[in-house]
Amino acid sequence: MADEEVATKAPESDATEAQNVSGIPGDTKPDQGAASMGADSLAAGGETPTGEITKFHDIEVYVTKPADYPHSPCKLLLLLTGGTGIHSTNNQLQADKYATEGFLVVMPDQFAGDPAPSATTTATQGQADEQPSLIEQVKLGVAGIAKSFTIDMWLARHTPEKVLPLLNNVITSVKEEFADAVANGGGIYAVGYCFGAKYALMLGSDLHKDVAAGQRDPATEAEEGMAKQGPQIKCGAIAHATGVSKEDMANCEVPTCVVAVEDDPLFPDHVRNAGLEAMKTKGLDHQFKVYTDVPHGFAVMGSYEDQSIMTKQTEAYDQMLAWLKAH
Repeated sequence: MADEEVATKAPESDATEAQNVSGIPGDTKPDQGAASMGADSLAAGGETPTGEITKFHDIEVYVTKPADYPHSPCKLLLLLTGGTGIHSTNNQLQADKYATEGFLVVMPDQFAGDPAPSATTTATQGQADEQPSLIEQVKLGVAGIAKSFTIDMWLARHTPEKVLPLLNNVITSVKEEFADAVANGGGIYAVGYCFGAKYALMLGSDLHKDVAAGQRDPATEAEEGMAKQGPQIKCGAIAHATGVSKEDMANCEVPTCVVAVEDDPLFPDHVRNAGLEAMKTKGLDHQFKVYTDVPHGFAVMGSYEDQSIMTKQTEAYDQMLAWLKAH
């Protein structure tokens, strides 16, 4: 069911290794982006996922349901993961947690079997309080460049032209397979973590049909008269987004909750603030909160030695859950 090897140490523990550097472009902190790309924090308490992996449109999806479904009505939630993907124990447990709150959760493989390479790589061994030598600093630079290049290559393989058609195919199947849950909720709800946050926003936008079909880069100009498909979700919540632009936020047409990390180079202040201002200007129902002293990826279910991070992880989940339930 879950890939135990995908679950590794908590991202914040990387900070205790002076030699560990971030492989994510633009990230100047220690490898705090691990949970967003290729490494999980450890699953808490040895919990075991309860859902199952199946296929819709030949696309793998993790599906987890409320215990009393279908005898009691529920709502359909699309959960879009970070780069660790659907075989991550942490992501499966996150989906299960939403299922206990009355959501039938569908978590699609956005990466077609190609999750992100591990973002947790140690160049050399040593103590956190030791200053690296000149040679070690050179090694650190080489390791950082190699990791950044690897992630750049992975991101180039997973663009909107590839991901959006996949998600739209899953949504088509979900509307048929779980029509009762979609109808009960008045549409599809969505949460997006890290990489998945961008696509939660895009699914909540009035995209041109050629963009939704993967036939045109959304950054390029549309042909005159090109039809639009309308938002595919009714409400969204995102946490510590990666790759999100001001336009992604400005174009969103559905109520949206934004969970952010202070001083996060993967979701920089100028992008977040411009996007939030655009939402405010257009009168979009939205909510946001910036969490301090937490690593990027903190909101994804997992264990951290720092209990204050665990507390804020719970707070972020409660915030997102309350938003979904209120809409």
